[in-house]
Amino acid sequence: MSQTPESLNPEETDALYEAVRHPIIDKTFNAETDQTTLQQMIESLGDKRGITRLNFAEAIGAIGTPATPFLIQAVTHHPNPVVRRAAAKTLTLIADPIAVPTLIQSLLNDPDTVVRTSVTGALARTGEASVPALLDIIAAPNTPQESKGLATWALAFIGSEAQTHILNAIDSPIPEVRTAVIATLGTIAQETRNPTAIQHLIQALDDPNPDTRSEATTALSNIQHKPAVPKLIHLLQHPEPETRKAAALALMKIGDQTALNPLQLANQTEQSEIVRPVLKLAIVQLQKTIVTEDDWD
Repeated sequence: MSQTPESLNPEETDALYEAVRHPIIDKTFNAETDQTTLQQMIESLGDKRGITRLNFAEAIGAIGTPATPFLIQAVTHHPNPVVRRAAAKTLTLIADPIAVPTLIQSLLNDPDTVVRTSVTGALARTGEASVPALLDIIAAPNTPQESKGLATWALAFIGSEAQTHILNAIDSPIPEVRTAVIATLGTIAQETRNPTAIQHLIQALDDPNPDTRSEATTALSNIQHKPAVPKLIHLLQHPEPETRKAAALALMKIGDQTALNPLQLANQTEQSEIVRPVLKLAIVQLQKTIVTEDDWD
């Protein structure tokens, strides 16, 4: 690659876009023979005008994988965070697996918050190729919690494409990995009602980690999985208040009337200030859904 050119003024930037627009549309633009122009297009991702940055991102995205090395260079080394952000968003359009190692490093190390979230979006759109590295981020003990959270979000976004990898990690000794796996399986269950995913969600209600249990209860409530109701009722007696709270919310959202009496009994003995209001709300909501034959008279 040749040296990055100087930034253009607005008039020169507009002229550049007009010069490349039709060759890109016609698929006659050659990234290998016109590297200087491509580098100038990437430099223009730092333009102060949002619509201009968008136009160049879409144009570079249309060039596709030949632009990946140039975007990788920009994400890694460009001093302007606006260019790094836009380059990451453009890699989202291309979704080239070659970019995964660079995107991971930026997620972990870039000082700019928007860059970190932008590269996470690119990893998510890249799909299955990103999954092993995302799981490694979550498993690493020294990874910042923000990075783990972004990696967990990316896995859930990838969803069904990640299934093979995440099922291999379902029994991980690392609680955060199991929680991320359950979050992803929750997305898969919502998308496809996959029976394997649902079964793992139900099993996760017994996980020793409270975050994993809560993720499972939320996922099961999101798909309103009534066969999970007996286990959720059992969790109303769990020693940890957050688990009892999550179970009550899940039972309320699922809306199965068989949960009403157990919720009322739990409310009579509940001592936690964070659980009692949720129990009362769940009871009220379930009572509202009771429809008798007289209501139709």
